[in-house]
Amino acid sequence: MTDFNTSLEYARSLDAADPLRRFRSQFSIPEDRDGRRNIYVCGNSLGLRPDAAPLLVNEVLDEWARLGVEGHVKGAHPWLPYHRFATAGFAKLTGAAESEVVAMNTLTVNLHIMMASFYQPDSVRKKIIIESTAFPSDYYAVASQIRLHGHDPDDCLVEWVPREDELLHKEDLEMLLEKHAGEIALMLLPGVQYYSGQVLDMKEHCRLAKKAGCHIGLDLAHAVGNVPIELHDWGPDFAAWCTYKYLNSGPGAIAGAFVHTRHHDENETKYLKGWWGNEESSRFKMARTFKPAKGAEHWQMSNPPILSLAPVIASLELFGEAGMDALRKKSLLQTSYLKFLIDQHLTGKVVSITPMDARGCQLSLVVTGSDLDARKVFNDLEAMNVTADWREPNVIRVAPVPMYNSFEDIHELIERMKAAISADEKG
Repeated sequence: MTDFNTSLEYARSLDAADPLRRFRSQFSIPEDRDGRRNIYVCGNSLGLRPDAAPLLVNEVLDEWARLGVEGHVKGAHPWLPYHRFATAGFAKLTGAAESEVVAMNTLTVNLHIMMASFYQPDSVRKKIIIESTAFPSDYYAVASQIRLHGHDPDDCLVEWVPREDELLHKEDLEMLLEKHAGEIALMLLPGVQYYSGQVLDMKEHCRLAKKAGCHIGLDLAHAVGNVPIELHDWGPDFAAWCTYKYLNSGPGAIAGAFVHTRHHDENETKYLKGWWGNEESSRFKMARTFKPAKGAEHWQMSNPPILSLAPVIASLELFGEAGMDALRKKSLLQTSYLKFLIDQHLTGKVVSITPMDARGCQLSLVVTGSDLDARKVFNDLEAMNVTADWREPNVIRVAPVPMYNSFEDIHELIERMKAAISADEKG
């Protein structure tokens, strides 16, 4: 482990040696307040705006004004194939073949579309495994799919429960698969658990699903752009992700989806269909005969909202320049440095529940001092112009993002956290 020290000068020396430091200037950081610069460590919830995003959005608006409907086939980035400008970037970030990924819809919509294909229960295999602490949207989607097929979630929704350390353990998942052997139709699991920040062993979970004879889908909302992913080699049936967290594409931006190549030529009765899933050369012939597009594009429903997709393209270009290997290397260094400062300055007052051997950008911090009010500490941090994230009952999620957060940000975060805790101790 790197021999850190606690001085501000040391943090600045890390920044001076950072090969990715130039990317910080390509993002818009929230404004100063009361003489304090903003410390933004909330990329796990909403990434910062790349300065290139409005340029691409304005390009679409300008070509709409200049070309009208002809913008679908003319201009720098024609709208008809616009979703494909995200394909290479998505494939690279997820370790997929380009034919396996597609930019479309939003996360929960994509989960429903994928479950329409990959959750087709019979009288025996009708159960779905999810984590008991899944993001509520995933729970709602899974429960509603079970009901749509005429089953009861109380009987068919199997929950993988964290232990007292708030972490998910593989052995407990294996026990569930053994207990419900032959009954599991689908597992829908995260890449990174949103509350604890735990990075799950996605490769191993795909192996367990194959062994159990069930399908598996991965929710990569907190994983894409955060940790290394190798979807093609790991072999999940499908995956889906949003793009507004670590991919910095703006609120409600277009999401992504993955379908493994082994499913690309399956019986078409397993798909929901929409006109953008029709093969492009015959799409505008308006025939009733559906000719499926190749690969994951088969799962598209409608033409993508171009204005919402433009910021995704802008962000993916930055990821292409930075490289995921370099981003991951910096991220591990940043979270190690953050943990070091917590241990040096806040022992007995703040702990991280995120496992250091299974972490991404996010550390989930719990205020543990018996005389401290965790919510008050968080509110005081907000008043000090720290943008972090609160999760009930007592977790402050902080996520230094290597694309735009500096080591000096992390040093200043801990200084302000020390001040907030000191103020709480004084009452």
